[in-house]
Amino acid sequence: MKTLRLSATLLLSVCTFQVAAAQGSAPDLDAYVQRHTPQAIAFRHQIHQNPELSNREHETAALVAEHLRTLGFDEVRTGIALTGVVGVLRGGQPGPVVALRADMDALPVVEATGFPFASTKRTTYGGQEVGVMHACGHDIHVSVGLGVASVLAEMKASLAGSVVFIFQPAEEGPPAGEEGGAPLMLEEGAFADPRPEAIFALHALPSLEVGQLGFTFGPVMAAADQWTARIIGRQSHGAEPEAGVDPIVTAAQVVLGLQTIKSRNLSALDDGVITTGIIRGGERSNIIPAEVYLEGTVRTYDPAVQALIERRMEEVIRHTTAAAGGTYEFVYERGLPVTVNDPPLGERMRPSLERVVGAENVFALKASGTAEDFAYFAMETPGFFFRLGTTKPGTTSGGLHTPTMTADDSAVPVGIRAMTALVLDYLAGGKP
Repeated sequence: MKTLRLSATLLLSVCTFQVAAAQGSAPDLDAYVQRHTPQAIAFRHQIHQNPELSNREHETAALVAEHLRTLGFDEVRTGIALTGVVGVLRGGQPGPVVALRADMDALPVVEATGFPFASTKRTTYGGQEVGVMHACGHDIHVSVGLGVASVLAEMKASLAGSVVFIFQPAEEGPPAGEEGGAPLMLEEGAFADPRPEAIFALHALPSLEVGQLGFTFGPVMAAADQWTARIIGRQSHGAEPEAGVDPIVTAAQVVLGLQTIKSRNLSALDDGVITTGIIRGGERSNIIPAEVYLEGTVRTYDPAVQALIERRMEEVIRHTTAAAGGTYEFVYERGLPVTVNDPPLGERMRPSLERVVGAENVFALKASGTAEDFAYFAMETPGFFFRLGTTKPGTTSGGLHTPTMTADDSAVPVGIRAMTALVLDYLAGGKP
């Protein structure tokens, strides 16, 4: 019954969808979406079955560029940030400029979904043979973007403004030693002409059912930093610890000491995570090694908290190793910045989502500890990043980045409706 009620809500909302006079006569959005959904789902299957890793999205980019040209886009630029595509659709009426972002890259994961269009692709990543899978839903993102392009191209004559479609490579991060992703797209002119006044993006979320949407005001996803440390002692026989300086015991004290930063240096109201993900050291059970290697990540939502954690980590490592008689090397690297939804833009666009799926199916979500390079776009212009439910009601799905992440095809038309509604409403109203 829940599915039937949800379908009724969707049908009622799209059939009563109204756009301000600046957009011309009110379109029957559902009819537009229905016309273009089969092709969008076909694109989804093709992209899912042929995934490509970061900075290697050549076939996906070619598919995207060909479709935008077929639709008669005013401009289609390729090769931005190696494999990125930017398409510009200029409406028949004057108005604002808004951008949409869809990320194209897949992950080194062996698929276990059982889809008839499952990926069996294998390639080399980090010197190892790996499977390749759209385990983060980027195939959904691209197919939704292509569907929105089809819908808006059909409305072009009455469209009051311009839409910049950004199909981005390397959201998961470029390979070691390479540049890529959102920063490189911006550097190479993704926002150059025309410059958008706002940017929208969606992301698949298996914990929401198809027909449900989620959003967060303010910080949406965390800043993600990386750190490494070498705890340097003095090697000795395992039976004679007094003859050496034990870096394993010291490293253990460092790992525990780092956790006190969260519990004793941050306010209970401040969010932050310090994780040690790698500990390496030792060759034999009866040898105290010369050093131990540590590596981990830090996630924060506030630059002040980020700076405090970086400072305190170095102090904890320095004093702990000194007390043990050892030395250390510590490197802290700032990574992706925090992704922030512009609050005025979010308040303005929330009714658009509610109209498409019903207010009862739009959820305010807590900020996530994962990171997104959409953050760079949202630092340049107000951004609104929302979540698209992808699990078919009555079924289960693995989480993001897992072999059993089973986004359902029925999420595609919901995403097209939601994103198109945001664009039309924004263009109808101008700047927030």
